[in-house]
Amino acid sequence: MTLNAIRSLDELPPVTAWLTDMDGVLVHEQHPIPGAQDFLDTLRELNLPFLVLTNNSIYTARDLSARLDHSGLQVPEENIWTSALATATFLSQQSPRSTAFVIGEAGLITAMHECGYVMTDHNPEFVVLGETRSYDFAAITHAIRLIERGAKFIATNPDATGPSQEGTLPATGAIAAMIQEATNKAPYFVGKPNSIMFRAALNRLDVHSETTAMIGDRMNTDVQAGIEAGLRTHLVLTGSTKREDIENYPYRAYQVHESIADLVPLVRENAKAAGLI
Repeated sequence: MTLNAIRSLDELPPVTAWLTDMDGVLVHEQHPIPGAQDFLDTLRELNLPFLVLTNNSIYTARDLSARLDHSGLQVPEENIWTSALATATFLSQQSPRSTAFVIGEAGLITAMHECGYVMTDHNPEFVVLGETRSYDFAAITHAIRLIERGAKFIATNPDATGPSQEGTLPATGAIAAMIQEATNKAPYFVGKPNSIMFRAALNRLDVHSETTAMIGDRMNTDVQAGIEAGLRTHLVLTGSTKREDIENYPYRAYQVHESIADLVPLVRENAKAAGLI
């Protein structure tokens, strides 16, 4: 392919499928961001495929649907895609119906069971690390020894910290760094910014990257992964990345918006251009 044959993002077909981050885009500290429900209602009204993505591996999709409902946002569980689900999908494709020693909570454990994996602490093929609110020293020690004996090290996401009402909490990335330091084995992170999480989401929706967009609030996860997956990326300024931070990155979002509310007319414009309305 010559350079002249490469299409710019503006030359791609209209967007008819949408991926969106959850925290910082739809909700902030369990409060809905203005315009979020209007955005979701518009997607449903136009019958457009969509998924809400999150690196949170603690909760199942059903749990997160209930939590969003409590915040005033209606998102069915089948429209939620977590790093736990992405990790289980990845492992089931890499080594179907294998074994794993899992450190995590209901979201990860349920996903691993549903993909056909056996949970074991005896000679597993994988050690899988997810987020939990009660990391156990004995479990971490056992994970280290299993990795030393040859188990492959997988982690749901690289986020080093997570928020809470009391302040910052250590998250998956921080515990993974401790295990890596002890074993000299780096984990393979499945969640954002790994674009594999987005590619699995595209497969789940049965859509193509050329007609899909990603909405996020973080340049170094949502936008980076979206770019690497071949998506048009939309950065909203209601979360982690501020406008003055954008210039610090060597890549750019396709478009930058003040909030999710600005995406509602864009969803309609793309649907109209695609002949859906």
